[in-house]
Amino acid sequence: MIKRLPRFAILFVATLLLFASCKSKKAVLKGSPGEVVKPQGFIAEKYAGIMGVDKDAIQNGRLYNFIEEWTGTPYRFGGLDKNGVDCSGLAYLLEQQVYGINIPRITSQQINVIKRKYEDELQEGDLVFFDFDGKKFSHVGIYLQNGYVVHASSRKGVMIIRLHDPSMYKYFSRAGSINLQTDASAMVTNPQEQ
Repeated sequence: MIKRLPRFAILFVATLLLFASCKSKKAVLKGSPGEVVKPQGFIAEKYAGIMGVDKDAIQNGRLYNFIEEWTGTPYRFGGLDKNGVDCSGLAYLLEQQVYGINIPRITSQQINVIKRKYEDELQEGDLVFFDFDGKKFSHVGIYLQNGYVVHASSRKGVMIIRLHDPSMYKYFSRAGSINLQTDASAMVTNPQEQ
C-alpha cells in the first residue's frame, strides 16, 4: 500500500525547489576586487553568446557578474546606484569593484588617466571614449573583448554594444588602459563631484 504525502508537504518541497533553482541563477560577485575568479556556467554561456566567443574566453567572473547585476539599470546623470547610473559612474564603479582601481568620477578627468592604445591593442577593462554632441570625450565605456564594450546608454541604460556598431563607432574618439602611475592631482575621485 502506498502512502500519500500530505498536501502541505508537497507544496513545501515544491517551494524549496523553486527557490533553489532561482538562487542558482543569480550572479554573485565572488572574490575581492582585482581577483579573477571563474564565472558561473550560465554567466559564461550568456556572455560568450552575446560576444560571439567560446565559453572558455569568458574568464573574469567578477567582471561579467558585475555586468549581469547592472545590465538594464537606467541612465541617470550623476547616478551611482541601481536606481540610475551615468557612463562615467559605471566606469568608476566597475573599475573599483572588479579591478580594485580608483579612477576619477567624471569623464573629462577619466581621459587623463589612460595610456592611449590603438584599437587592435585593447584589452579587457580598458576605457573607450566617444565624442557626442560635438563635445570631446563626453561618453565612456569599458572594453570587454572581441570588439564589445559595456556602457550606460542614455536611452537604454547599462548594456553591451559592438564598438563597430555604426551608430556608436562614428563617435569613437580614443581608448586606452588605465595608467596606475597617474599623477595624484588627476585622481579626483569624489563621487559627488559633477
